[in-house]
Amino acid sequence: MKKTIWAHTLVKNEERYLWFAVMSVVDFVDKVLLWDTGSTDKTVEIIKKLKEAKPDKIEVKKVGEVDIEEFTKVRQAMLDKTESDWFLIVDGDEVWWEKSIRGVVDLIQKEGDSLETIVSPYYNIVGDIYHYQDQSGGNYRIDDKKGHYNIRAVKRTIPGLHLEKPHGQQGFYDKDDVLIQERNKKGRKFLDFPYLHFTNMRRSSSRSFDISVPKRDKKLKYEIGMRFPENFAYPEVFYGDRPEIVSSPWEKMPFVYQMRAILETPFKRIKRKLVPSKPGY
Repeated sequence: MKKTIWAHTLVKNEERYLWFAVMSVVDFVDKVLLWDTGSTDKTVEIIKKLKEAKPDKIEVKKVGEVDIEEFTKVRQAMLDKTESDWFLIVDGDEVWWEKSIRGVVDLIQKEGDSLETIVSPYYNIVGDIYHYQDQSGGNYRIDDKKGHYNIRAVKRTIPGLHLEKPHGQQGFYDKDDVLIQERNKKGRKFLDFPYLHFTNMRRSSSRSFDISVPKRDKKLKYEIGMRFPENFAYPEVFYGDRPEIVSSPWEKMPFVYQMRAILETPFKRIKRKLVPSKPGY
């Protein structure tokens, strides 16, 4: 029997990449729960455009302003509303290739009865869309893998599935309060189908909009990353039509950013060797 799959997209001030994130997955899932927690930039208008583009697939809700504790409660409410067999976590700064999202969905359809979670790798974008952080910058550890990995697909029927801890430390737990990434490895599978993650980029039109989002003031990184090859094929959604209010993703890093990144990058690499990894979800 075909497994149903919903996507969870919980946002605030994500105007730069939200259109691309949602449109990269919407045709591969049964529904997208797109909930806004008090955006003050163009995110609200972009959500309207997304709803107009995919009215039968996207369910919009305005939650209002939340703090880091309330953010977890909202994610829990989203989970409680979910009626699908599986759900995908698709934040407003995560953009998928068609091959990648199709690979996740196909695996759910084929092995979803025996699996509980699916782990995906990602390119962590720094500076601009043309550069990414090397694997040593990935601070998440899942099983025996450390780097840029996250659990992005979760079986909804894991016994007692719920969320705990405030935003920034938040995690999914089972009925025994065990993190889902620490449950039996047999129920987890790693896929070699990446997505692009813009978490360390400016995600709104101005720094002031960004820092109004809980925990985001520490997200922006000044770093010189690895450059993608000239013939690198970005996710297909970047080449498609977009509303005029959605800014171009092809902007290059400003000169001032580049100079600061050159100074800070060596210190960041030293720090990575000293800071222990943390469990990813």
